[in-house]
Amino acid sequence: MPNARIHYQGKMLFEGVSGSGHRVMMDSAPESGGENQGIRPMETVLVALGGCTGMDVVSILNKMRVEFQSFDMEILGKRREEHPRAYQYITVRYQFDADEADLEKITRAVSLSQEKYCSVSATLEASARIEAEIYINGNLKGTLSHGGGNHQQRPV
Repeated sequence: MPNARIHYQGKMLFEGVSGSGHRVMMDSAPESGGENQGIRPMETVLVALGGCTGMDVVSILNKMRVEFQSFDMEILGKRREEHPRAYQYITVRYQFDADEADLEKITRAVSLSQEKYCSVSATLEASARIEAEIYINGNLKGTLSHGGGNHQQRPV
């Protein structure tokens, strides 16, 4: 079973240690009593989503023998105004430098990750609408949406 240990470091600073032994520092902004010495806990959620779906997409594209020169993601989250301030909307921008002829395979890899394989996405979709934007060579090629009961694909 995955696990984590959290160690209080003072003020609002915490050290998280994963079951695999990796460490992350979490802190809040000075106006919230912290000293800005670490990532915010809700930022770690977005980072976890990116890591999870990114690993899926690369694995799927490797199996499809799709080559790309670079792959980056930008993840934007909009949180509820009231507490608990859970994510309401999340946009994942998948940015590839790749052959545009591979768009269908890239779209399939992103779709499989978002809707079948990514455990973080599956966890978040109960409360947040997640939109995936697929860019190839700087151009938006399509979007996929899911979460909150909304599963659809629309080309651009």
